[in-house]
Amino acid sequence: MIAAIKFIDRAVKKTLTAFCGVFLLAMVAFTVYSVVMRYVFKNPPIWGDLLTVLSNIWLVFFALALTVRDKDHIALDLIYTKLPKKAAFVVQQFWTAVIFCLGIVMIIWGIEAVTTMGGKYWEMWYFAWEDGGIVFKPNYMPKKYAIAIVPISGFLVCVAAVASIIEDSLRLKAGTYAASKELE
Repeated sequence: MIAAIKFIDRAVKKTLTAFCGVFLLAMVAFTVYSVVMRYVFKNPPIWGDLLTVLSNIWLVFFALALTVRDKDHIALDLIYTKLPKKAAFVVQQFWTAVIFCLGIVMIIWGIEAVTTMGGKYWEMWYFAWEDGGIVFKPNYMPKKYAIAIVPISGFLVCVAAVASIIEDSLRLKAGTYAASKELE
């Protein structure tokens, strides 16, 4: 059972890392394409800057879940090293619980934002599911597609926080717990 959970944890981490790499590559590609088209060919794409920004936003939100799971987020590492092990454990778990609550807020308000978001990006095309198949829509991508990352990231942050708490609790019970930066 634990081996399966560790396998899933590693698979999710690799998948999120791959998505971050894809979004970083997309940001660079969209930026280079826009600059070349703007200054060399004098014909900039109207969608270049928007896709660069959207790629950046999705990259940051996926990276948030990775940092929560790896405990690389801004933390009180100096305090952890000065406290006794059990006190450091309590403080670290408190902050992880606070981050879990942030994930819940992102889910709740993110879903509300997605469902109530109006407007469309006039410069963007998109694909939609209609009549049992994927259909190309030539213009006007709904803005809710861009902010759908908020509840998705909130869910991933919650899962990462719970996984981190469980992992630390098992380590404390086994006597192998160390504050986040002491693990390396």
